[in-house]
Amino acid sequence: MDSKQLATIIATELEQKQGNDVMVLEVSHLTSITDYFVIAGGQSSIKVRALAEAVEEKLEKEGIQVRRKEGVQASRWIVLDYISVIVHIFHDEERQFYNIERLWMDGGNLTDFMPKGEDNG
Repeated sequence: MDSKQLATIIATELEQKQGNDVMVLEVSHLTSITDYFVIAGGQSSIKVRALAEAVEEKLEKEGIQVRRKEGVQASRWIVLDYISVIVHIFHDEERQFYNIERLWMDGGNLTDFMPKGEDNG
């Protein structure tokens, strides 16, 4: 599975679990640490944790293990590192404060993804 497919699976799972403002940014031309960021929000710490757990469970079924995770205890900003894709799941307040989209968007790297079950027309 390539990194774009992985990012799309993660973003689709976050959308299906009602993550807020899910977006996928291609950042491979901006950094060597990863190819994509998947960013989503949740209205509470419980929701943020549930979103992270949903992503982990989905990918474990695909045989993909998280390499590293941070922020689970506080559940205000959870980072899941899948090497070629890094997932940022924010409490909505933290997302507004840190605004990492602004830091990493260059005007052309916002990737459209189509959640499963939806069509382009």
